[in-house]
Amino acid sequence: MCMKTADLCDVFSEQLSICEQPFQIYGKKKNFFGKIRTVRCLNDNVLVKEALETIEAGEVLVVDGGGSKKVALMGDNLAAIAVKRKLAGVIVFGCIRDSKEINQMDIGVFALGTCPLKSMKLGEGDRDQILTFGGIKWKPGQFVYCDEDGILVSESVLNL
Repeated sequence: MCMKTADLCDVFSEQLSICEQPFQIYGKKKNFFGKIRTVRCLNDNVLVKEALETIEAGEVLVVDGGGSKKVALMGDNLAAIAVKRKLAGVIVFGCIRDSKEINQMDIGVFALGTCPLKSMKLGEGDRDQILTFGGIKWKPGQFVYCDEDGILVSESVLNL
Protein backbone atom coordinates (compact mmCIF):
# COMPACT_ATOMS: atom_id res chain seq x y z
CA MET A 1 0.00 0.00 0.00
CA CYS A 2 1.30 3.47 -0.85
CA MET A 3 0.37 6.59 1.03
CA LYS A 4 -0.81 9.66 -0.88
CA THR A 5 1.87 12.29 -1.35
CA ALA A 6 -0.64 15.02 -0.44
CA ASP A 7 -1.34 13.32 2.91
CA LEU A 8 2.38 12.90 3.56
CA CYS A 9 2.93 16.61 2.86
CA ASP A 10 0.14 17.53 5.28
CA VAL A 11 1.90 15.71 8.12
CA PHE A 12 5.61 15.68 7.26
CA SER A 13 6.23 18.76 5.06
CA GLU A 14 9.26 19.88 7.12
CA GLN A 15 10.93 16.49 6.62
CA LEU A 16 10.37 16.18 2.87
CA SER A 17 12.04 17.26 -0.32
CA ILE A 18 9.54 17.78 -3.13
CA CYS A 19 10.66 17.17 -6.70
CA GLU A 20 9.98 20.24 -8.85
CA GLN A 21 10.40 18.37 -12.14
CA PRO A 22 7.14 17.24 -13.79
CA PHE A 23 7.14 13.63 -15.01
CA GLN A 24 4.92 11.48 -17.19
CA ILE A 25 3.64 8.28 -15.55
CA TYR A 26 3.83 4.91 -17.29
CA GLY A 27 2.94 1.37 -16.25
CA LYS A 28 -0.02 0.04 -14.28
CA LYS A 29 1.24 1.28 -10.92
CA LYS A 30 0.48 4.97 -10.56
CA ASN A 31 1.91 5.16 -7.05
CA PHE A 32 4.83 3.46 -5.35
CA PHE A 33 7.46 3.99 -2.70
CA GLY A 34 10.74 2.44 -1.65
CA LYS A 35 14.38 2.87 -0.84
CA ILE A 36 16.34 4.83 -3.44
CA ARG A 37 19.13 3.31 -5.53
CA THR A 38 20.77 5.48 -8.19
CA VAL A 39 22.38 5.44 -11.62
CA ARG A 40 23.89 8.41 -13.48
CA CYS A 41 24.32 7.96 -17.22
CA LEU A 42 24.00 10.04 -20.37
CA ASN A 43 22.46 8.40 -23.43
CA ASP A 44 23.84 4.99 -22.30
CA ASN A 45 21.74 2.42 -20.43
CA VAL A 46 24.25 -0.35 -19.64
CA LEU A 47 24.35 0.64 -15.95
CA VAL A 48 20.55 0.93 -15.86
CA LYS A 49 20.24 -2.72 -16.88
CA GLU A 50 22.96 -3.73 -14.40
CA ALA A 51 21.16 -1.93 -11.57
CA LEU A 52 17.77 -3.42 -12.47
CA GLU A 53 19.35 -6.88 -12.33
CA THR A 54 21.01 -6.37 -8.94
CA ILE A 55 19.07 -4.03 -6.65
CA GLU A 56 16.68 -5.50 -4.09
CA ALA A 57 12.97 -6.17 -4.51
CA GLY A 58 10.92 -3.22 -3.28
CA GLU A 59 13.59 -0.63 -4.09
CA VAL A 60 13.20 2.27 -6.52
CA LEU A 61 15.79 2.88 -9.21
CA VAL A 62 16.38 6.60 -9.83
CA VAL A 63 18.17 7.26 -13.13
CA ASP A 64 19.76 10.62 -13.86
CA GLY A 65 19.97 10.76 -17.63
CA GLY A 66 20.77 14.46 -17.54
CA GLY A 67 17.28 15.28 -18.80
CA SER A 68 18.32 14.14 -22.28
CA LYS A 69 15.54 13.40 -24.76
CA LYS A 70 17.92 12.13 -27.47
CA VAL A 71 17.52 8.42 -26.64
CA ALA A 72 15.50 6.12 -24.38
CA LEU A 73 17.22 4.82 -21.26
CA MET A 74 14.61 2.10 -20.66
CA GLY A 75 12.28 0.08 -22.84
CA ASP A 76 10.00 -2.91 -22.41
CA ASN A 77 12.86 -5.40 -21.96
CA LEU A 78 14.35 -3.49 -19.02
CA ALA A 79 10.90 -2.80 -17.57
CA ALA A 80 10.24 -6.56 -17.68
CA ILE A 81 13.37 -7.09 -15.55
CA ALA A 82 12.01 -4.61 -12.99
CA VAL A 83 8.67 -6.43 -12.91
CA LYS A 84 10.27 -9.87 -12.61
CA ARG A 85 12.53 -8.71 -9.77
CA LYS A 86 9.60 -6.98 -8.00
CA LEU A 87 11.12 -3.51 -7.89
CA ALA A 88 8.79 -0.84 -6.51
CA GLY A 89 9.34 1.47 -9.47
CA VAL A 90 11.70 3.44 -11.67
CA ILE A 91 12.20 7.20 -12.03
CA VAL A 92 14.02 8.30 -15.19
CA PHE A 93 15.26 11.87 -15.63
CA GLY A 94 15.28 11.16 -19.34
CA CYS A 95 13.15 9.16 -21.77
CA ILE A 96 11.77 5.65 -22.12
CA ARG A 97 10.45 3.80 -25.14
CA ASP A 98 7.95 0.98 -25.74
CA SER A 99 5.47 2.97 -23.66
CA LYS A 100 2.46 0.99 -24.94
CA GLU A 101 4.00 -2.25 -23.67
CA ILE A 102 5.21 -0.70 -20.40
CA ASN A 103 1.71 0.65 -19.75
CA GLN A 104 0.50 -2.97 -19.64
CA MET A 105 3.12 -4.01 -17.06
CA ASP A 106 2.74 -4.18 -13.28
CA ILE A 107 5.35 -1.49 -12.62
CA GLY A 108 5.42 2.25 -12.01
CA VAL A 109 7.70 4.32 -14.23
CA PHE A 110 8.08 8.10 -14.05
CA ALA A 111 9.98 9.62 -16.99
CA LEU A 112 10.25 12.92 -18.85
CA GLY A 113 8.68 11.38 -21.94
CA THR A 114 9.37 8.95 -24.74
CA CYS A 115 11.88 8.59 -27.55
CA PRO A 116 11.95 5.65 -29.99
CA LEU A 117 15.75 5.60 -30.34
CA LYS A 118 17.64 3.09 -28.19
CA SER A 119 20.60 4.19 -26.12
CA MET A 120 24.29 3.59 -26.64
CA LYS A 121 25.91 0.58 -24.95
CA LEU A 122 29.23 1.90 -23.64
CA GLY A 123 28.86 1.24 -19.91
CA GLU A 124 29.66 4.84 -18.98
CA GLY A 125 28.29 6.50 -15.86
CA ASP A 126 28.18 5.56 -12.19
CA ARG A 127 25.97 3.89 -9.62
CA ASP A 128 24.92 4.60 -6.05
CA GLN A 129 26.04 8.23 -6.07
CA ILE A 130 24.10 11.32 -4.97
CA LEU A 131 22.13 12.75 -7.89
CA THR A 132 20.78 16.28 -8.27
CA PHE A 133 17.77 17.13 -10.42
CA GLY A 134 14.26 18.44 -9.93
CA GLY A 135 15.48 20.79 -7.23
CA ILE A 136 16.52 18.03 -4.81
CA LYS A 137 19.36 15.67 -3.98
CA TRP A 138 18.62 11.96 -4.45
CA LYS A 139 20.73 9.99 -1.98
CA PRO A 140 20.95 6.20 -2.07
CA GLY A 141 19.24 4.84 1.03
CA GLN A 142 16.65 7.63 1.29
CA PHE A 143 13.00 6.85 0.61
CA VAL A 144 10.92 8.11 -2.29
CA TYR A 145 7.12 8.34 -2.49
CA CYS A 146 5.47 8.77 -5.91
CA ASP A 147 1.92 9.25 -7.13
CA GLU A 148 -0.09 11.29 -9.62
CA ASP A 149 0.41 14.42 -7.48
CA GLY A 150 4.20 14.31 -7.37
CA ILE A 151 7.39 12.85 -5.95
CA LEU A 152 8.63 13.23 -2.36
CA VAL A 153 11.95 12.22 -0.81
CA SER A 154 12.49 11.51 2.89
CA GLU A 155 15.52 10.50 4.95
CA SER A 156 13.46 7.75 6.61
CA VAL A 157 10.34 5.65 6.16
CA LEU A 158 7.17 7.63 6.84
CA ASN A 159 4.08 6.21 8.55
CA LEU A 160 0.67 7.81 8.85
